[in-house]
Amino acid sequence: MSLALSTLLYEWRRYMAAVMALALSGLLVLAMTGVFIGIGKGFTAQIERSRADIMVMRPGAKRLGDGPSGVPRRFIPLVYNHPEVAEVQALDGAGGSFQSVKNVDPTMSQADRARQGAPRMQFVATRIIDTTDGAPTIPVDYSQELIDALRQPYTVAIDETALKPLGVKLGDKALYNGQTVTVVGITRGYPNMMQPTIVMSRDTLRMLGQADTGPQVGPLMVKLRDPARAQLVAAQLNTMGNGEWHAWTRQELADANAAGMFDEGIIVIILGGCVVLGVIIGVTITWQTLRGAIMANIKEFASLRALGVGMGSLRRIVMELSFWVGCVGVIGAFFLTWLVSLLAAANAVIIALPVVVLIIVGGGLVLIAMVSGALSLGILKNSQPADLLR
Repeated sequence: MSLALSTLLYEWRRYMAAVMALALSGLLVLAMTGVFIGIGKGFTAQIERSRADIMVMRPGAKRLGDGPSGVPRRFIPLVYNHPEVAEVQALDGAGGSFQSVKNVDPTMSQADRARQGAPRMQFVATRIIDTTDGAPTIPVDYSQELIDALRQPYTVAIDETALKPLGVKLGDKALYNGQTVTVVGITRGYPNMMQPTIVMSRDTLRMLGQADTGPQVGPLMVKLRDPARAQLVAAQLNTMGNGEWHAWTRQELADANAAGMFDEGIIVIILGGCVVLGVIIGVTITWQTLRGAIMANIKEFASLRALGVGMGSLRRIVMELSFWVGCVGVIGAFFLTWLVSLLAAANAVIIALPVVVLIIVGGGLVLIAMVSGALSLGILKNSQPADLLR
């Protein structure tokens, strides 16, 4: 075991402030990044968790909802021409007014209802699924009981995060665009921070008069006979399309959606501010902590110099010590972020962190520790062997 690592293990209390500063700096950046990526995944969760292996959109679409995502209806039979395509369904959706009718007195005015805290009308986004077995629009985490319940006419499912804003619970009835629907299911993991979202079957949407019946439909969700060949089939579909469409694998679209979150200027500004704040906190506290710890051990360093150890070797010891402090700080940051993600999950908030983000933040924390160690090297000038005689 090296001298630097031994020093950190036996005198860990001296370095705990530096470790905690790094861990909290990492937590700040990771948590904020994870929340923003999680918000994006909440919008696209129904797509990314669907049974579809390929999505077909217009060539100009950079991600879901950015660009001309819809396609002509005539594309559906053209996609079926590929021998490995098992099923094609168009993604459909709508929106409208939603109001709980529980304990609502129709003779009361809106002002009286508001004073009594009665549920008020809200505007919701509507997602659809096809209730046939194994349909590509059905998310993989939907239970068979939920699918069977949504087969019934005029039934909807609502994510648990939208229950309180909409003022409903399982089994309640509500008005959707003036027509009565029944809440038959509660989903989890599909939050929409911008607008409450409900899910219904395509048949119910058609009965409500909002289904796409024109020549244009939403993006096509394609289910393959062999999902393992999705990459190859997507390339073949792109060749078949002659530039009229672009086929994405589900993973490619998920990556594009995640990357698209950072095209939003306000998100970049917020995350940039968090990074700058984290770096300032990390460098300042880590530098002062390492400087104080080295000063506390200055006699030990002077003893090493008296034994013939050169200043270059002492500097390497300090830099190695800084490296190990950074490594422990990275572990602490990941552990704290994991705890925060558990707390967030318990409150139906998604924190999503790709591996590349963990690598970048982890490397940044180690770099902060190394820079702090380099700033502390000047204190070694006080390690004079003559001081041992005083």
